[in-house]
Amino acid sequence: MAKVDYARLAQLSPFELKDTLISLASSQASRTMLNAGRGNPNFLATLPRQAFFTLGRFAVEESEMSFSYMPEGVGGLPHLDGITARFESFVARHRDDPGAAFLRRAVSYVRDQIGLPEPEFVHEIAQAILGCEYPVPPRMLKLTEKVVREYIVKEMVGGLLSSADVDLFAVEGGTAAMTYIFNSLRENRLIAPGDKVAIGMPVFTPYIEIPELADYRLVEVPVNADPEKGWQFPQAELDKLADPAVKVFFVTNPSNPPSVKIDGQGLAAIAAIVAEKRPDLIILTDDVYGTFADDFESLFARCPRNTALVYSFSKYFGATGWRLGVIAMHRDNTLDRALAALPEEDKKALDERYRSLTPDVRKLAFLDRLVADSRSVALNHTAGLSTPQQVQMLLFSLFALMDGKDSYKAALKKVIRNRKKALYRELGVPLDDDTNSVDYYTLIDLEKVASALYGPEFAGWVRDTQNPTEILFRVAAETGIVLLPGKGFGAPHPSGRASLANLNEYEYAAIGRSLRGLAAQLHQTFLASDGKRPPPGRTASIAGTRTSSGMP
Repeated sequence: MAKVDYARLAQLSPFELKDTLISLASSQASRTMLNAGRGNPNFLATLPRQAFFTLGRFAVEESEMSFSYMPEGVGGLPHLDGITARFESFVARHRDDPGAAFLRRAVSYVRDQIGLPEPEFVHEIAQAILGCEYPVPPRMLKLTEKVVREYIVKEMVGGLLSSADVDLFAVEGGTAAMTYIFNSLRENRLIAPGDKVAIGMPVFTPYIEIPELADYRLVEVPVNADPEKGWQFPQAELDKLADPAVKVFFVTNPSNPPSVKIDGQGLAAIAAIVAEKRPDLIILTDDVYGTFADDFESLFARCPRNTALVYSFSKYFGATGWRLGVIAMHRDNTLDRALAALPEEDKKALDERYRSLTPDVRKLAFLDRLVADSRSVALNHTAGLSTPQQVQMLLFSLFALMDGKDSYKAALKKVIRNRKKALYRELGVPLDDDTNSVDYYTLIDLEKVASALYGPEFAGWVRDTQNPTEILFRVAAETGIVLLPGKGFGAPHPSGRASLANLNEYEYAAIGRSLRGLAAQLHQTFLASDGKRPPPGRTASIAGTRTSSGMP
């Protein structure tokens, strides 16, 4: 393998480093490249997609009917009058279509369980799927928002918060949500260069990089989860939030990449700090993996007035290409109170910024400012997630709400947990029995693996003599397996992040066997060196492990 400057490459984001790793892993045509660094799932929800395309057929019929006097290929806007009867006729005609059966049940559920008017609901989604109108209101379609917030409250909050107290902004996925939030925090003078932002570590790498940008120039305060305590936050780390200089606490829950949810003790500790010491603390929580957890509870449930919750539909429904997400906020929230407490000079500047939206800017909620800021304020009237995207989000939400036995959730949990078992079984390392583990990702701790296979002396030798980035490059070059470096996510120990969502079970078993083979090669080098550190400038070689299947 050609000499590589690993120190230089170690400075790259894992998501930029991956391209080099993929190139190395793909360098031999005789073997299969196994990219376990990719978080995109290889499973997806099919029934709500069937419903989406079936609804599209109904909506097109509605459009053609409204302009029936026009030549073929020209339609108009769906009519509200009589739409319920026409919908019932449509689903009856297509009763053998799974998508039509789902739509019939969905409309019934919305009417009987959520209490929305059936004609208005059918009309909203028929018009929305056609994409023939601007999103009105731009924050989110009215009835669609009411349905999606029922899903968010059910999955993220449980019975601790009324859905009537929650407002949503539909956005282009979780990354857009975070982009919009940080931008609006800055524009509204709620953060400024030099302010401190606490970040729960390890974390999705871009969340480390965003506050450092020249746009924000925030001072990062790591709040480190302890791997020896099941990746929970020790009280001493959480106590950093009591510092009034910390304006924002930024956390992914469940974590990425340890894939562990904050336990009840941790949630209670954070809530106590907020209640007793930091009622002004702004919390941003990305809960995209919460739907894979058992009995998940968001920080939004414990600290609703302090928290902006971000949820993406991408992973759970296999919808990364759809770009579907929401920002959820309590109607009585700390951010709005912080706006009211700004100095008069700042208020006047913001009056000028938002004056085209309302004559009384000071009553404009932070969430509505988010919407405006997402389109540079002046284009607020064209803001909002496209209406067909909102319909697919709605159908995903209804699919989960109507699944009374959580059959879909149980199936996905079984899939990813069986994959984890296969990987560690073939690696020869026992699994931790952690009820807080979500298992969407796994962090393969290189030192722990070495110790479990060949003892602590060998593990110490690996730690002292092996460059972790180089090991991952050699894994890619010599086995065709791509893992992302845990260090890039803020993990404290040399490790590789493997997604458990994007390959099949037998492929994870192959990864485990390959990694075990590499460990065996390293152990032979260790024995040959008599456990001594190699001369400066040289590292142990683990060449000779090339196979056609990715297995030693």
